[in-house]
Amino acid sequence: MSDSTTAPVSPVVLEAWFDLQCPDCFRALDDVRALREKYGDRLDVQLRHFPLAKHKHAYAAAQAAEEAVEQGKGWPYAEALLARTAELGEQGEPVLMEVATELGLDAEEFDTALIDGRHLLTVDADEAEGKAIKVTGTPTYVIDGERLDGGQSQDGLRERVEAIADRLLGA
Repeated sequence: MSDSTTAPVSPVVLEAWFDLQCPDCFRALDDVRALREKYGDRLDVQLRHFPLAKHKHAYAAAQAAEEAVEQGKGWPYAEALLARTAELGEQGEPVLMEVATELGLDAEEFDTALIDGRHLLTVDADEAEGKAIKVTGTPTYVIDGERLDGGQSQDGLRERVEAIADRLLGA
């Protein structure tokens, strides 16, 4: 997802490889929020898509998030959708539209985007890049070229990101 949490020019970029149907990614949002709060615009947190095959609605969710970016609410949409991973797993794609409506997005345009597949290339490119750098699970973070795999365990992950960010920022 090309939406980021800060201004376009930021000294440190943290890529967060997420599957928007992944409960572990929902739990990781607390770390992401804490990192954004601690570093503000010195850390550019970029959400990248890595839909896992075991989550049958994750690929559509990634496309939906890209449409939310187009409509100016990428992160709010991703966060709201992650809060409903169980519901997405049970009810499927109607949840994508419900979240869009709740956030005041243009539902007709949102629906059209999901049908016409206008965001397929973006999601496919993220997924291909993730595979190229050996992302295997979500959440996974990449900062300063270092891949931190949260798919196995999120224990200590925020601290590792902070240590790298502090080093890069000279803190």
